[in-house]
Amino acid sequence: MTQPPGQQPPQGGFGAPQEPSNGVPQPPQGPPQTPPPPAAPPQAPAAPPTPPPTQPGYGYPQQPGPYDKPQQPGPYGQQPQQPGPYGQQPQQPGPYGQPQAGPYGQPQQPGPYNQQTQAGYGFPPQQYPGAPVPPGPGGPSKRKPLLIAGAAVVALLLVGGGVYLATSGDDSGNDKPVAKKSEQVTKPSVSPSVDDGDGNGTGREDDDLNSGRKDGEAKVLWLQKNDVDLPRNGADVYGPWIVGDTIVKGMYRTVSGYSVADGAQKWTLKLPADICSAPEQTTADGKIVIAIKNGTTDKADCSALQQIDLNTGKAGWKKEVKKSGLFDMMSDLSMAISGDTVTAGRTGAANAFRVSDGKEVFGKRSGTCQPFAFAGGAKLIAAVNCRTSDVNNPQHEIEELDPNTGKAKWTYKPARGWEVDKVYSVTPLIVSLTKGSSSDDKKWSILALRENGTLRSQLIGDKNDKFAPDCGGGFTIFGQRLDGCTGVAADANTFYMATQDDTSGTARTNKVVAFNLNTGKPKWKADSPSEQTMKPLRMEGGDVLLYVDGGYGKGGGIATLSPSGGSPKTVLQHPESTSSVERSFYNPKVLYADGRSFIASGRVSASNDKEELETKTMMAFGS
Repeated sequence: MTQPPGQQPPQGGFGAPQEPSNGVPQPPQGPPQTPPPPAAPPQAPAAPPTPPPTQPGYGYPQQPGPYDKPQQPGPYGQQPQQPGPYGQQPQQPGPYGQPQAGPYGQPQQPGPYNQQTQAGYGFPPQQYPGAPVPPGPGGPSKRKPLLIAGAAVVALLLVGGGVYLATSGDDSGNDKPVAKKSEQVTKPSVSPSVDDGDGNGTGREDDDLNSGRKDGEAKVLWLQKNDVDLPRNGADVYGPWIVGDTIVKGMYRTVSGYSVADGAQKWTLKLPADICSAPEQTTADGKIVIAIKNGTTDKADCSALQQIDLNTGKAGWKKEVKKSGLFDMMSDLSMAISGDTVTAGRTGAANAFRVSDGKEVFGKRSGTCQPFAFAGGAKLIAAVNCRTSDVNNPQHEIEELDPNTGKAKWTYKPARGWEVDKVYSVTPLIVSLTKGSSSDDKKWSILALRENGTLRSQLIGDKNDKFAPDCGGGFTIFGQRLDGCTGVAADANTFYMATQDDTSGTARTNKVVAFNLNTGKPKWKADSPSEQTMKPLRMEGGDVLLYVDGGYGKGGGIATLSPSGGSPKTVLQHPESTSSVERSFYNPKVLYADGRSFIASGRVSASNDKEELETKTMMAFGS
């Protein structure tokens, strides 16, 4: 979970754009600077930094670092790369066959600096070279999970270089923001289940993992190995989700629930085809709707919706999302749940259905402006693309929708050319936007909106800070995920964001920067623990909940940070003796609930059946 050697963060800072006479701040203009940056002219914003040198191409191994162990093959069947220092993981290929890695060796979503741009509505990109070979027919394995002893961090999205300011209205600055009238964590309870065993465990592994535990360190509650027969290229992990006393994850053609207390499998649901999309949220009563392929061939679409009760593992209604035109690309659905509504957005169209009974709530709109991606939770936020003749100068909009009708409560129109990238928080609403089609001219902005959809502030960061929101390790071809980012958190008046790792010392460290949402300016910076990094997960009882990354010879853990800053306070210290196991998870996802922390791999792959059975997939810590 560290950055590969040679993958240096973009250099350079950022600053606020000049204020035009009408008082409406405008996005930065002009060509980018290249490091070392020349002095900025008066009243001109700093330009985005030059992207880092590209790593060797997809499939080329890296040189081993000083503490390396052999790794499993990469996620798409490539030969394993040798890890760099501190056991980092190999890169995944980018959308066009180029490796793109964040500070922890994890692949990046499309976005600022060294990332591919999301295709606009109606104009999908060409299929990238070196795409994964779709698996052939064949159902999942019947293996039971291998429990060694007694969700979700998503892979890191590197967005170095700075925060630029996007504005409402066109680039001339004549238009003002347009406003029209107008998370939930289920804590698990303790109900250990009994695992009768399957003959694969020794019965002594829990003692082995906890034998080196020191006073004050948490116990390893359980460690699970892979129990799904995977295709040759491996498979992404969806979830995990915690519902009551069950933690659930989906992978390939299986969704399974496990006891939070001891990791024993409580239920498993076999699916007829690959899982291809899933929301971050569940309903209040523990139901979810996931998307699976409508077949098992390489021509299958990501268009079949399946409702599942995560309390019991029982499958509910199933529905096929119908295409609604030439530009309706049925791939990589943008799924989010708000209340009893689940969305299925994609390039060209969007549909929403009631989770409880599958009834359609809304479908494709008339006109040229179509929602294509969604963020869920307490509110339903939509990214909208208004098709124009100039594909290089798109017009996006941001809307809050009534989840029961699909009608917009308000609409905010950013300046022309700025595209909605991510939603870091729905309450308060904080949105990331990008501008530019290549790494040379990519600009990035974060803005906060009020409850009525008007502009509250635009973040203005320190030029020396480089930020690293963690927005997922998987990539999409046509669709886009808006939510699910970690490395960020927000309360009513403050936004907290992790910086990129600082590698200037003997070990990696970073900071969390707090921004005033009323002014957009930084309030304070907090340093991570010595020789470790930290990332916000969410708010917890008024404090910022953090995952502290396990370093070489140091266990990770869960900590909190006061809204007034200061030093992190440890809530759950993971054992130093299992730090190498903690670092071994590929593209890790982290959950914390009711005093327990869970780490799950974001993707699982192996070169042979024996290695597949030995791959560690999930680990739990507690008192």
